[in-house]
Amino acid sequence: MSLTSLLVPAILFFALGMFACVSKSDLKFPPDMHKMIVIYLLIGIGLHGGKELAASNLADAIPAVWAAFGFGIGLPIVAYIILRGLGKIDPLNAAAISAHYGSVSAGTYMTAVAFLAGIGVTYEAYPVIMLAIMESPAIMIGLVLAGYSRRILGEKANTERGATKKGMMKHLLIEAFTNGSILLLFGSMAIGAVISEPSYHKIEPFFELIFMGALCIFLCDMGMEAGKRLSEFKSVGVFLVCFGIAMPLIGAACGLFVGHFLLGYSIGGVTLVTVLAASCSYIAVPPAMRLAVPEANPSFYLTLSLGVTFPFNIVVGIPIYYAIAQYLNETY
Repeated sequence: MSLTSLLVPAILFFALGMFACVSKSDLKFPPDMHKMIVIYLLIGIGLHGGKELAASNLADAIPAVWAAFGFGIGLPIVAYIILRGLGKIDPLNAAAISAHYGSVSAGTYMTAVAFLAGIGVTYEAYPVIMLAIMESPAIMIGLVLAGYSRRILGEKANTERGATKKGMMKHLLIEAFTNGSILLLFGSMAIGAVISEPSYHKIEPFFELIFMGALCIFLCDMGMEAGKRLSEFKSVGVFLVCFGIAMPLIGAACGLFVGHFLLGYSIGGVTLVTVLAASCSYIAVPPAMRLAVPEANPSFYLTLSLGVTFPFNIVVGIPIYYAIAQYLNETY
């Protein structure tokens, strides 16, 4: 892995955003710009993935679907065990944090796509399906872990409160499947798969040619968000900071094994599967956990996701995951 692998515009703009925050620059983006760019990027990813899937054998996508469910269910449980067993973190905070580490970061995935494009590496279309799927099972496992945690704490609810929790769980389960990001991804994939080639060419300049430029703006904004979390490291503690680096490495190890040995993907495909397994949600899961586990401290999971794991994956993780995927491809 050389320094050149880090000199990707997307990564450099992320660093610029962090520097702007740390140096207390007056650089600011319009309030609604972040949402607009996220919508644009998700549609672009979905259209491209749908177009590739239309040219692929859909039966070959089934293993990727199972892998996505496996990551979304297994990784939060592993995270919970580590947080409770090694860190002695209280059960409800552990449950809320764990849900973030079974979910995915679309921003990290987009950066990995930019990284691969920058070095001319191709990849399979199936990881984009995993990106769309992994959010929901992680939220559901977070709910299960929260319920288990409350039983550990000996919480006794009366009938009225139990009905309220049942209603909230139903609401969260529906929200997990109708989340805007998931709908955009699945809907865009469906559109990309069914539209004709001439129709796709009409929108291709907007959704593909300027995609990387929009990603750079998005990551500059995310760099500033991550920079704001640096001051909160003291509140989360040394163990949680270490966990925010160790957990993506554990997820990456699972992703490398599944992507290379079980799914048999190319270097680019293995890299993307690894990035998905190593990433941590900062968009869909935080509001879900805020609603489901109001007792948990938001500064813990927000600082970990945006201040520790996201920048680690962007600056250090992606090049390392690619280098290991390359090594596995050459050795096995």
